[in-house]
Amino acid sequence: MAKILIVEDEPAIADTIQYALETEGFTPLMAPTGQEALEQMAVHAVDLVILDIGLPDINGFELCKRIRHHSALPIIFLTARSEEVDRVVGLEIGGDDYVVKPFSPRELTARVKAVLRRTRSDAPALSSAQTVWAVDEARRRIQYFGCRLKLSRTEFDLLRILIRRPGLVFTREQLMAAVWDEPEASMDRTVDAHIKNLRAKLKGVKADLDPIVTHRGTGYALKENITPS
Repeated sequence: MAKILIVEDEPAIADTIQYALETEGFTPLMAPTGQEALEQMAVHAVDLVILDIGLPDINGFELCKRIRHHSALPIIFLTARSEEVDRVVGLEIGGDDYVVKPFSPRELTARVKAVLRRTRSDAPALSSAQTVWAVDEARRRIQYFGCRLKLSRTEFDLLRILIRRPGLVFTREQLMAAVWDEPEASMDRTVDAHIKNLRAKLKGVKADLDPIVTHRGTGYALKENITPS
């Protein structure tokens, strides 16, 4: 069965999750800190991570971004926070689901199963040149109308976020929190500059189409229902 890495520093919660996963036939691995989680992933072929946001050595969002630099491993966030902005940021930096404490162990294991089914059944990302967007998470590549885009790390992360939620308006603050390692050191115009570069690269593929919509005073969104032509 799948190996599930539990990154949780509260022993009682970690033990509860471990028992629930073992009951369902999973193989749980434990890591109370972000550093130990990275060490476990370097040794074991982990299938999914349950990641607490409030770790003692590193923020769970930051750990997720580090994992996403080299892996498309499914991640379920586990946290006491319930604010919408936290949920949005967690999902948009690469999380696959979000469970708020207190939670039902049965619900958590059900979500683990659902995420594993969804991620394992995904078709190969670069299989069709007729797809408007094709995102290869593992290789950090994006195709647009069958053409591979030459993107910087930041451009890839920004575009991937927009592609995941077409039509949803992301504020500049949300984008900075999701993409930049030190968002407090960045400025709104930094986001604008990267979006400008992205638009130029997209127009290099489809000169008559601008799929990124600017919402003045707020942020950016990706157009919905773009069709291949």
